Amino acid sequence: MADVPRTPAVHGVLETCLYADDLEAARRFYAEVLGLPLVLGEPDRHMFFRCGASMLLIFNPERTSGSETHVPTHGCRAPVHVAFSMAPEEVAAWRARLAAHGVVIEDEIQRAGGVSLYFRDPAGNSLELATPSIWGLPDPQSR
Repeated sequence: MADVPRTPAVHGVLETCLYADDLEAARRFYAEVLGLPLVLGEPDRHMFFRCGASMLLIFNPERTSGSETHVPTHGCRAPVHVAFSMAPEEVAAWRARLAAHGVVIEDEIQRAGGVSLYFRDPAGNSLELATPSIWGLPDPQSR
């Protein structure tokens, strides 16, 4: 039997994709409500935000699905889910910030010593701010 090469490590999720028909509403939400810096964008096609050590990519499915040569095409039309990490000591501050922007927290779940706040972006995507302890992961250092 041939020697199997060792498995190299996966070091984390580098990018996550969401989809929105109205990119300007998405830009305002992610920049102003969540405070993510916009790194790159093409009007009415895509926006890329820095999110800690990862990237959040938001595509307009009308412009990024179909016959493009990009791999993969980006054309999801249903709401999807992404969870963002927050520090435990910032839960109350996030509740207040979301409320100040008129963002409704649809659900709050306590589990494994952590907390998750669920809400929607303007495109209807299901977003979550969660303490990593819900998965048994170390919590981030607060800013």
